Amino acid sequence: MLSDLGEQSGDIALQCSEAAGFLSELTQRIRGDSLHLVELQSNMATLSDNQGESVAAAHQLSLTARRAGQIIAQGNQVAGLSLNEVAGLIAHVTGLEAHLHRFLTVIEAVGGISEELGAIARQTRLLGVNAAIEAARGGAATQGFAVVAEEIRRLAGQAGESAASVGDKLGQLDRDARGLIGGVEANIVRGRDVGAHIDTLRATMAEIASLITQFQERSQSIVTCTDAADGDVAALRDGLVRFGQSAAHNAGGVETARAQLDRLEGMANAMLNTAAHSGQRTRNSRYIALAEEGAEEVQALIAHAVERGEVTMTALFDTAYRPVAGTDPMQHENGFTAFADGRIRPLLDRRTAEDAAIVGCCLIDMNGYLPTHISARSQPQRAGARQWNMENARNRQMFMDAQTRRALDEEGDFFLFTYRQDLGEGRYRALRSVFVPLVFGGRRWGLYEVGYLI
Repeated sequence: MLSDLGEQSGDIALQCSEAAGFLSELTQRIRGDSLHLVELQSNMATLSDNQGESVAAAHQLSLTARRAGQIIAQGNQVAGLSLNEVAGLIAHVTGLEAHLHRFLTVIEAVGGISEELGAIARQTRLLGVNAAIEAARGGAATQGFAVVAEEIRRLAGQAGESAASVGDKLGQLDRDARGLIGGVEANIVRGRDVGAHIDTLRATMAEIASLITQFQERSQSIVTCTDAADGDVAALRDGLVRFGQSAAHNAGGVETARAQLDRLEGMANAMLNTAAHSGQRTRNSRYIALAEEGAEEVQALIAHAVERGEVTMTALFDTAYRPVAGTDPMQHENGFTAFADGRIRPLLDRRTAEDAAIVGCCLIDMNGYLPTHISARSQPQRAGARQWNMENARNRQMFMDAQTRRALDEEGDFFLFTYRQDLGEGRYRALRSVFVPLVFGGRRWGLYEVGYLI
């Protein structure tokens, strides 16, 4: 009856171990998700700050758009007035062409009159000369007429000179006027081109004003959207905070449940161990006997080696573990490693082969260090193959769980526990192990373990 209770306790312990392992994995995932959630919350805080800046920028953009619209409207009005003035000026300059041509016609007419006056002056001078000749023929009786003839000749000379001077000046005026007309005509051509550019400029100004209006409308839409997005971001941020608090609370609950399962597992294993010490024959009795025999053989082998100087007590109890570079998971060496590989490993291989259910025999020191293991679990590590190494290169590693720690710390001739063996990468298998204390020179060194499948 007690043996059945012990077996049931072992099953309970295994179930607790598996449930605790699942909860432990769940806790790790929750913690990992919590870290991601914290990172997400940090990103959300940054996003919220950026969103605030976006809202401020959108409002500023809207104000700028309105101000730009006002300035463009004012500028468009001023530009329109200026363009109207320029257009009027161009029209005025264009109108000068006809006036200048009429002026040129007047100059030509005046020039013709000047030529006629010159011709009259010349005729008058000839007439004065003829009158003087006739007065000389008349003698004293025509002396007064001679005076008049001389005066006419003198006036005709002056009139000719004036007509010549007027002709020269009119010629110069005509040349200047024609040059002016040529320049005005060129400016008129340019003015017509400018008029076309003014029309284009008017259209461009109108298009700019239209674009500014559209920009103002779009900026207002941006303001509306950013205001709405700001509210959504704030709601999402609050939701993440509540979710983070809930996740932390759930993680705490899972951790509490795992701790309770650990205690229940410990109680079940304690009942299993108590039943194993009852003296009744159970299916565990064979493996307990094999563990005690193996531990006795290991103690005798090491004690004789110490006596013969093959290994020192200092090397046996060496805790200066030296990491082996490039190993993953990390392996270590100490003063006892080489001796254990050479002398203890063959013993472990032989003892493991005694029963098909035995998965391995090994030594564990007080810190959970395995100086060696069976050959199948002591293979050279493979680079980049952590999962394979975890299962096939278990020697020289550190392993510590609650049951091993309990077996190391408590007093007794042996300890029987059920637990899940960690194979790495979230993989486990159900084992039952017998731990037998190893003592050398009166000092507790660690444990001899026999692990077997249930």
